Amino acid sequence: MEPIIGDPIASFTDLLLDTVCMVDVSGRFVFVSAACENLFGFTQQEMIGKLMIDLVAPVDRERTLAAARNIMNGLSHINFENRYVRKDGGIVHIMWSARWSETHQLRVAVARDVTALKQAQAMQAALYAISEAAHASEDLVDLFERSHAIIGELLPAACFGVALFDASGQQLDFAYLVERDVPSNAAIMRLLCDEVLLRRAALLLEPGTAEVLSAPLRAAANDMAGSALAVPLATPQGIVGVIALRTGAAGTHYTAADRDLLLFVADQLAATIERKQLHAQMRFMAMHDELTRLPNRRLFDDRLDTALARAHRQHEGLSLLFIDLDRFKHVNDQYGHACGDILLQQVARRIASCLRDTDTLARMGGDEFVVLLENISPPSDAALVMEKIHQALAAPVELGEGRQLQISVSVGMAHYPEHGDSRQQLVSHADKAMYAAKTIGALGEPAA
Repeated sequence: MEPIIGDPIASFTDLLLDTVCMVDVSGRFVFVSAACENLFGFTQQEMIGKLMIDLVAPVDRERTLAAARNIMNGLSHINFENRYVRKDGGIVHIMWSARWSETHQLRVAVARDVTALKQAQAMQAALYAISEAAHASEDLVDLFERSHAIIGELLPAACFGVALFDASGQQLDFAYLVERDVPSNAAIMRLLCDEVLLRRAALLLEPGTAEVLSAPLRAAANDMAGSALAVPLATPQGIVGVIALRTGAAGTHYTAADRDLLLFVADQLAATIERKQLHAQMRFMAMHDELTRLPNRRLFDDRLDTALARAHRQHEGLSLLFIDLDRFKHVNDQYGHACGDILLQQVARRIASCLRDTDTLARMGGDEFVVLLENISPPSDAALVMEKIHQALAAPVELGEGRQLQISVSVGMAHYPEHGDSRQQLVSHADKAMYAAKTIGALGEPAA
């Protein structure tokens, strides 16, 4: 083949820092300047004859082909941006200026590496996007869904997971894990997260990596298509979790620059997670009993009001059980308040074991509990639940140090609509019925 351009001109183009490319009608490179190796990772000889579109990142191929058609139709294209996959699998952002040579039947283009600029812009955009997501999201799952979309615009994220510590701060569990267009493999994501926690540093994982890894993680890496990236979610108070990504596509790899970008995003996200967890904890404390972790009076009142409105609308019944421990003051006086607390926790667990997931058990204060039974009819069904509770509490309660205590409870019932159609009426009726049951129980006790 005759050279496209004379040797003197070719030598001048090799002096340029930007890359000069020429592509024929079939879309193959017929000339590239020496700067191509810095840009694409391929030598000039390796690029000649390659299809241009094969080097374009898959997500940008359709619009790149559309731009190529416009250029061949005589439209000059200035500052067109797309992403290419380098020889090493990394992504490079390129800005092109191109036009069509009708005489030579070639697209002539100049390519400039704008990766550093795009990364700086991406960091700024991510900062704003995460901040906006933090304010707009209703909970952590919503935040992670929005974060997945944000990070997916910056990095390949066919698999995206966020693992957080549980309340004990010991167990790491996935609060969010989505795998798209990749074989499901949560095991490698968990291994990644465990390794990041062990190192307390980011980990970029590829098949055949030189990193010193545990045997299970090395085996998983060698079987993995593409690469994986995981970084800690770190706050000034410590690590709260890990973000883990996988490309999912063979030949697509993360780079050190991608790692730095994800670390930047993780810093913003970690602060948001910590703040939302604190707010969630404060909301929980405001609506739950600290000792038993049950709903408190405020939350119970709200649930009962909602249940009454629903029962009225759907013409259904509901029942309340008002439960009071017998002789609880005697337990505190004889064994101490620590044992009294253990007793309340045990009682709460046993009562809860008698209920459906749709029922509500709340601690009203002291030794008083109340149960809300929705969609229950006739009232005899509520009596069956009451009997189950008595049976569950019949076994002695372990108070520690080998001490056991036999307990009993007094229970009062109220039914909607028979005993009222408001929260105040139903609670008052159940409370009075409970005291009546306690009086009958006291009368039946043997004299001391």
